[in-house]
Amino acid sequence: MLTLSDTWLDLFGLAGFLNPLALIIGAGMGWRADQVSKIAIAGFAGAILSLFIETAWNFTGLPTPIPHDAGALAMLPFRFIGAAVVAGIAYFIASQRKR
Repeated sequence: MLTLSDTWLDLFGLAGFLNPLALIIGAGMGWRADQVSKIAIAGFAGAILSLFIETAWNFTGLPTPIPHDAGALAMLPFRFIGAAVVAGIAYFIASQRKR
């Protein structure tokens, strides 16, 4: 039987792939993108900015809204992929509306 550890669940859950901050940033940048190549930039920006915001939140001493045990380097590629997918969807919708 295949069981996933808590770290893998975090990486594919709200702390990683489905991180709300990364998805919002990716969607916003994808909506405003004027070239397909900027989708990768939107994904990277979503991943990095969400990690920066989360780190700044942790320095305040307030409880973490999405507790996890995965590190920033482990979450970066998952947040990148999530933000890039949402950026691509937002870009496609925005380009269809501009026609």
